Amino acid sequence: MRAPVRLAGFLVLLAGVACAHLSPAAGSEIPLRVMTYNIRSGNGNLAGTADAIRASAPDLVALQEVDVHWAERSNFVDQATVLGQQLQMQVRFARIYQFAGAQPQDPPREFGVALLSKFPILDWSNHIITRLSTQESNPVPAPLPGFLEAKVDVRGVTVRVFNTHLDYRADPRVREQQVKEMLAFIGEPSAPTLLFGDLNAPPEASEIQPLLERLHDAWPASAGPGLTDPADEPRKRIDYVLVSKHFRVQSASVPVTLASDHRPVVVDLLLRRRDQSADLATSILKRGAESLAASQLAAKKRARKRSQLDSCKALRSPLPFCRCLHAVPTCT
Repeated sequence: MRAPVRLAGFLVLLAGVACAHLSPAAGSEIPLRVMTYNIRSGNGNLAGTADAIRASAPDLVALQEVDVHWAERSNFVDQATVLGQQLQMQVRFARIYQFAGAQPQDPPREFGVALLSKFPILDWSNHIITRLSTQESNPVPAPLPGFLEAKVDVRGVTVRVFNTHLDYRADPRVREQQVKEMLAFIGEPSAPTLLFGDLNAPPEASEIQPLLERLHDAWPASAGPGLTDPADEPRKRIDYVLVSKHFRVQSASVPVTLASDHRPVVVDLLLRRRDQSADLATSILKRGAESLAASQLAAKKRARKRSQLDSCKALRSPLPFCRCLHAVPTCT
């Protein structure tokens, strides 16, 4: 039985190595400042929008009501690209509406949501959900794009990021359907997940409860009411940062600014890191446990064979005919 004893001792050593890999440095948390902001197409002053964002120095910014060559109100500029350039952040724009330009040579007129990031954006999609168009006089619910999903590399950790803008009308049925469809894209948040958006509903609204059950509302009660709309005298809380269990909220605020008809929401988060060291430690312990189990099984087989040999000797049976050596009739 010396081999299993030696292996058990080796496993103790492996456990020490694994614990070293699970040191506080490997399990440290990553600070992340995020913002959600309905910019109302720049409110006639896109530089003011950029200043409002820059003042909070966020790492991730989710924008709603973004014009891209959309209208005279925004001078037909690509607001998403301009803000990305001015803030030196990566940008992805997800259109809700798209129409042909005024002239054949003009780019398409688009309106939607955008994501700005100081971290690399690895991948992104523009999902379709039900909407009640604001561009038709008598709209009916219909599928339209504008639910942005991105994967962002936050210091080696992949974070799923969603950005949305829900229906504003008093009737909650469209928002209820939108929430249902968004949850199908979000799924169970086993990976770090953030959802930003203008939900056009207060926290107690029944239609957004399934969303608040899947993801945690990052606004802490200790930070006050969190009112964002209208910007001059806020009376409603309709702009949200929702987080998965992988995040811890440090603080939250609503900066005072009139750069839009909404105020932004800024949240400081800590992202729990799961790095390769933790995975390596788990793998080391798993392989060690498998080796120990295999060694114990081999030891049992050897002990059983020795017992059969001893039985044959006790009966003075010819060893060559004993089944402990050959698969032939047993000793009698």
